[in-house]
Amino acid sequence: MSDHLAPPGEPESKGALHPLHARRAGVLCHVTSLPGAADGGMLGDAALRFLDFLHAAGIGVWQVLPLNPPDRHGSPYQSLSLSACSTALADWRAVEAAGGLDGWLEPRAARYATFCDEEDGWLDDFAVYSVATRELDPAWWNWPVGLRAHAPDAVAAFAREHPAAVREVRARQFVVFEQWRTVHDAARARGILLFGDLPLYPALASADVWANQDLFQLDREGQPVAVAGVPPDYFSATGQLWGNPLYAWDHMTRDGFAWWLKRLAVQLRLFDVVRIDHFRGLEAYWSVPAGAADARGGHWCAAPGDALLARVRETFPGMPLVAEDLGIITPAVDALRERFGLPGMRVLQFAFSGDPDNPHLPEHYQPHTLVYTGTHDNDTSLGWYRALDDATRGVVDRWLGSTVPMPWRFIERAFGTRANTAIVPLQDYLGLGGEARMNTPGVAVGNWGWRCADDGLTPALARRIRGLVLASGRQPSG
Repeated sequence: MSDHLAPPGEPESKGALHPLHARRAGVLCHVTSLPGAADGGMLGDAALRFLDFLHAAGIGVWQVLPLNPPDRHGSPYQSLSLSACSTALADWRAVEAAGGLDGWLEPRAARYATFCDEEDGWLDDFAVYSVATRELDPAWWNWPVGLRAHAPDAVAAFAREHPAAVREVRARQFVVFEQWRTVHDAARARGILLFGDLPLYPALASADVWANQDLFQLDREGQPVAVAGVPPDYFSATGQLWGNPLYAWDHMTRDGFAWWLKRLAVQLRLFDVVRIDHFRGLEAYWSVPAGAADARGGHWCAAPGDALLARVRETFPGMPLVAEDLGIITPAVDALRERFGLPGMRVLQFAFSGDPDNPHLPEHYQPHTLVYTGTHDNDTSLGWYRALDDATRGVVDRWLGSTVPMPWRFIERAFGTRANTAIVPLQDYLGLGGEARMNTPGVAVGNWGWRCADDGLTPALARRIRGLVLASGRQPSG
């Protein structure tokens, strides 16, 4: 096959192949869940040992949740920055061994200068924002007028008043990015793709909104005039009210979506491919009046997804993106995804509605698709299976047609589909139940804390996974 042609089932994008064009197996495991991480940071030996396990298992894609600083509940989807990384991920022992930040930075001065130059679109604002939330008020809309409005003179004056603290924020970000670069290099050497996650909206209390207020639907006091959510459906009679400020898409269109392109550039320095969470919001978004008690009073508004993705395709050949197209998806959303050759997601846990046209049934998959046994928002496959009523569990048993215990029946089924990429949460590979669930949507506490046991990733497990990778005709890593 010619290198410039896309394989059957994959749309061609400016002559470049999508990173997920080959038939591979993957794992979904956030960095905070790595075994051994509590012994000294996630981005040191813990990450490298995990990559060795993935290589031995033949797994070629490692998907993580956003690396952004999490909120007070641990969620990385409500972060004070869409570009910064959580410093809690870093292995700070290496910094301490060098005598602290200054000692660690000294032999890396050239790299640090390059980092500050590459990340100047967000780094300085984030540093000032981080210090100001500590020194003034966690809510930026309560700051003095000039600083609240992100007036350049006021921002510069605040930075001059707090030079050491601002510099420390920048330096600590460099530590995390540099350690992640080491992980990325190690993954590349093992033939493993790193797969990131892009929340669609920032939080109101974020450096992104403070520094770019004209790009959001805000009033003069910095408060949203409308917020994000989704309408009522069979999951919720009142819909979901997320509360994130909505984009002022008309402003973003005027400069060719420069903010989006800068944001994607940051993520594509960190990852080989990135998932756009709530992709349907690029075709139309649910706008809820600010102050509403729930999402029922919202309405649909058109979004310029075609124009945005056209600019992305011009800037990033190959369109190294994945569309999170779960939930109630309209033909218009499917058409937008297909026009730009983006793979979508299918989840085996969603295949049992009884509808023969259910898109999550494997017979409907196209090769340019990602299949999951479950996601970070689902129960583990074993927990899900155990919670089924007897009749539905019987349907699942007949459909899978195997005597292999769950969740390996699900894993086998996912690997055997036409989908180019089969991704399994680490909890499913480990055969864990509902006690290992990562997140329950709509529940604020008790999430994001699961971590793999130190003795969980055994050579026997790696051999079992690799055998299934080879038996299903998937390309092993390395």
